[in-house]
Amino acid sequence: MSVTTDLVATWARPRAILRQHLARGVSEPFALSFLLIFLALAFVGQWPVAAREAFLAGEPSATPRIMARAFAVLATIPVWYGLAALGHLAARAMGGRGTWYGARIALFWALACIGPLMLLQGLVAGMIGPGPGLTAVTLLAGVAFLWLWATLLHEAEHG
Repeated sequence: MSVTTDLVATWARPRAILRQHLARGVSEPFALSFLLIFLALAFVGQWPVAAREAFLAGEPSATPRIMARAFAVLATIPVWYGLAALGHLAARAMGGRGTWYGARIALFWALACIGPLMLLQGLVAGMIGPGPGLTAVTLLAGVAFLWLWATLLHEAEHG
């Protein structure tokens, strides 16, 4: 299946889609591609926020703010790998039998799946700004990520 089809299908049957991804065999470029999908969507989602901030500050261009966000997004790569390792260690402490690779796929795929919510969050932050709408979208994205990651990690470790 294509990535976009898998993204949509994951919300209906996350365990089955994760099993399909793990059945492809170990491929670090494949795992990294999921993380890069998320990072790209999260980065693009920050553009409206950067534009709003530049406008409110009276700056002629949002480019410096966008570039700063690009570097910030790239700087999170080691954090995501570390979080995947911590997730695997926590699952192992609770009886998990999975692999380090499975834990990375579970986390990176969960992140990729909430990428569209990151785009929505960026639009709300950029167009509406702080308030109950942004809080609701941020909460929705956070809860969706935690549910999806927990579900996928459980499948990777116990499936």
